[in-house]
Amino acid sequence: MMPGDVLTGGARQKSDPARLALLLAGPAAVALASWAYLALMIGDMSAIPGMKAMMMSPQMFSPVQFTGLFAMWAIMMAAMMLPTAVPMILAYARMQAADRARDEGWLPVAAFSGGYVLAWTGFSLAATVLQAGFTTLALMSPMMMKVTAPLGGGILVAAGLYQFSSLKQACLNQCRTPLSFLMTRWRDGAWGCLRMGAEHGLLCIGCCWALMGLLFVGGVMNAAWIVAITVYVLIEKILPKSEVLSKVSGAAMIGFGLWIWI
Repeated sequence: MMPGDVLTGGARQKSDPARLALLLAGPAAVALASWAYLALMIGDMSAIPGMKAMMMSPQMFSPVQFTGLFAMWAIMMAAMMLPTAVPMILAYARMQAADRARDEGWLPVAAFSGGYVLAWTGFSLAATVLQAGFTTLALMSPMMMKVTAPLGGGILVAAGLYQFSSLKQACLNQCRTPLSFLMTRWRDGAWGCLRMGAEHGLLCIGCCWALMGLLFVGGVMNAAWIVAITVYVLIEKILPKSEVLSKVSGAAMIGFGLWIWI
């Protein structure tokens, strides 16, 4: 099936709002569950596996501490990034209507969403290694989950500079134009859907990895900071000509980072 097949009358009948809402129920449930558990972890740090051991020792490369950190990051990334992927998932669900007409049901949308989460789970592993390393080197507090001021200033400057990069803008443009992404990367079958979702996740990581680095500056478990970054990423993805916003925010990050260093 090619994306253009959704223009058939039968496909239109299959893409009614009620059916689309049902198909999006799975990703929405995962996002809500992730937010619920994230709120639990923020309210009670002991909900993070191995957290007591983390508080007592800066050695975070042991299996218990590392697994706890990884679970925390994976849940947090699912909570933060799935809502920002709704425009793409919705566009995919509409274009996949012809497959649903052949009784493939909810599986393609679930596979696409799963591929997206899988990509961010890979990012979570990298973030876990980084946090464990910072903490072991005494560059990050195991209790506050916040880096030292000089390192925080460096992260802010690096994130700000990345906002001006051509790679950032290229990835952002792909995230902002679901139709273009789907038309050029369409694949059939469950594995094809999973791969498409993972590819979109990788583009999203290319767009947002530096912004996720700001969690190390404001506090990995800082609720206000988590919500603020999530809202910013969503606005950046849906706002027309958001490259202007990227550059304004980038300049602010650079300025704040330099101010910390002074």
